[in-house]
Amino acid sequence: MRALTDAEAKTIAVLLGSAASPERERLSRSGLPRSTYHAARRRAYDEGWLRDRYVPEPDRFGFPFASFIVARPFADRVGELLRSWQDHPGNVVLLGGPAAVLGTFFHASEASARSMAGGKAWGELAGSASAVVADLARASVPVYFDYEGLWAHISGTLGTVAYPRGLGGDARSGTDPAEPLPALTDHQRWAAGEMLSRSAEDSGAGLPLVGPLGLPFSQQRLVAKGWVNHRVFLDPSKLSSYRGNAADQYVFIAGKPKADLRPEELFQSLVRESRVFPFLYVVGPDRVLIGAMGASAARKSSVSPGSDARQPVMPTLQESISGIEVIQEPAPSLPILVDHRYDRLIPSKARAS
Repeated sequence: MRALTDAEAKTIAVLLGSAASPERERLSRSGLPRSTYHAARRRAYDEGWLRDRYVPEPDRFGFPFASFIVARPFADRVGELLRSWQDHPGNVVLLGGPAAVLGTFFHASEASARSMAGGKAWGELAGSASAVVADLARASVPVYFDYEGLWAHISGTLGTVAYPRGLGGDARSGTDPAEPLPALTDHQRWAAGEMLSRSAEDSGAGLPLVGPLGLPFSQQRLVAKGWVNHRVFLDPSKLSSYRGNAADQYVFIAGKPKADLRPEELFQSLVRESRVFPFLYVVGPDRVLIGAMGASAARKSSVSPGSDARQPVMPTLQESISGIEVIQEPAPSLPILVDHRYDRLIPSKARAS
């Protein structure tokens, strides 16, 4: 697998940070000639490095809780665990292989989320697991599969546009989290279902999505309200190195939050002092889960590739988390099996009929 070119690395960084921007703005930010940018963009989608999705604001669509689980399956029961998680109607992301599995599930109730996190249906299939239940009416997931920070760091791009992007907490902006949200109209639910279905089908074919400005008016309104968001996601299992830096190791860190944990301060310490750029950061009342990328080469053993002068990661974590568990696996051994399939939550009428 050949190394990424400068143009490809820069284009990936631009696309990760500017999902909803008009194409001319992306081109301008890349600083590349038009033909070079478009060739790199086309390759990024053709090779499966990137895919586009429309992501619903879960709480707004009846899913106020999520569970995030990292498990070590028993060697002889990997297939059973993967099938069990894939068959769960709320599963939207699943990646894994023989050594580790990560699943993301949306739930209509806290009881359902805690049942899934507790392993009642699958606990006998894994030797160990770390699970976090997130209240999506609040800002419990400040980073949600957002690789812009990492890739800006690797590619040498100056700054980020939107990192970190989270999940949840926005649908109730300015309202009491304890109050129920107004019901969606049938037309709004239909419009969202069509968006989510089309994004799964089009992006699955290696195509970038039509941006929000190209959508029908009813769907543009969902984006304008922040109820559905255009995202560009990265697949680390398919990427090669860039200038000797290879973010080819998943690193999952789980532990118990200390009483004085301030999630935003821990995040800033990781980014600014330890040069770690989490792609996933979930904070529950009794567990914290952080996902980051590392490098397999011995000389790049830190969580964040390409950093020399930085604070060690473990002391930074120990200030805020206790009982720390670390799972580290090569990215190619954890392929994406359920690839941000939000259409499973709100199917279009065409698919449902």
